[in-house]
Amino acid sequence: MIELINIAKKFNNQVVLNDISLSVGDQEIMVLLGPSGCGKTTQLKIIAGLMQQDSGKIMLNNKVIDHLPPQERHIGFVFQDYALFPHKNVFENIAFGLEISKLSKQEIASKVFEMMEILEIKELKDQKIDRLSGGQKQRIALARAVVTSPDVLLLDEPLSALDPILREKLRVELKNMLRNIGITGIYVTHDLTEAMIVGDKIAIINAGEIQQIGTPDEVLYHPKTEFVAKFVGVNNILKGQVVGWHADQAIIEISNGRQSFRINTLKYPVFERQQELQFCINPEDLVLSSEKEDHSIRGIITGLIPNGPVIKISIDVAGLELYAVVTRRLLKYQLNDQVWVSFSKNALYPLCGKKYNSPVQAVPAACVRPLFTQFNLPVDG
Repeated sequence: MIELINIAKKFNNQVVLNDISLSVGDQEIMVLLGPSGCGKTTQLKIIAGLMQQDSGKIMLNNKVIDHLPPQERHIGFVFQDYALFPHKNVFENIAFGLEISKLSKQEIASKVFEMMEILEIKELKDQKIDRLSGGQKQRIALARAVVTSPDVLLLDEPLSALDPILREKLRVELKNMLRNIGITGIYVTHDLTEAMIVGDKIAIINAGEIQQIGTPDEVLYHPKTEFVAKFVGVNNILKGQVVGWHADQAIIEISNGRQSFRINTLKYPVFERQQELQFCINPEDLVLSSEKEDHSIRGIITGLIPNGPVIKISIDVAGLELYAVVTRRLLKYQLNDQVWVSFSKNALYPLCGKKYNSPVQAVPAACVRPLFTQFNLPVDG
């Protein structure tokens, strides 16, 4: 297990990492996900010993490793450009780290061939690097990094240099390879789909701060901050106030549209009378109909945006822009069509977190449990 505890780093008085804390369990893959410049690669360099943090500490298997040079940390690193040696063949590239450890030729050959067998690259052993495809180079770089049996493997956007088709194919293959090797890993990317496929857990980072850590489903369907919600594509952000209570329900007035409307929802500890609140609704949980149904809201289609196999639909609902998604085959609306919008059960989630500092400061579970909603709507004119 590897832990980062209150790591901070500045460059020329500019904060790059601000009190970063996270832990990665044995044989777990943690993905650091966020926009360019948010501090992801800086974290990897600090873990590897290629850069020194200003404060905080790094623990590997319950031992502090801050004082150790890179070669003594027992950490593997797969760089974005792979950093393979062009003058060496595939076998020699993979064997490089073992040769530094001064193992016997027999031991080196045994370990290299075992790793090549796992990654299915034995037929490439005598090939020069400049003759390899991007996918083959990625496997060689991975083999070189893990053949020394590091305690942790760091991967810095290892698929970013590949074309989109190959990248899509290798996402799944890389996940399977890491699982077969059984290694603890920290994987950097700014690609949400890649993070969802590769990661057992995802840490979403913005401006040097961890916003949320969770499983892929947790960060996608239970975002805790507005930044996380928008980064994972949940752009349906509603703002409102608690305006009353009724039995076991809170009455919330949504006010960030042209015309306010009210939502009855279960009481939560974070609800205090008149407290400003934020909620999000996943686009998958918006249900569109051509006919009015119970608790539905009238809206107007304002945009149809192709997004791979689905169409993202923007709808003006009382002056509030909301988004839904449907497959191309099920699309039956055009621009400016009137639709009636309702929400699937448990669609509404409160955004009650600010940022993630450490496990003991995690957002209470009551903030993110599913909500059953009922809409009290204004009368249509």
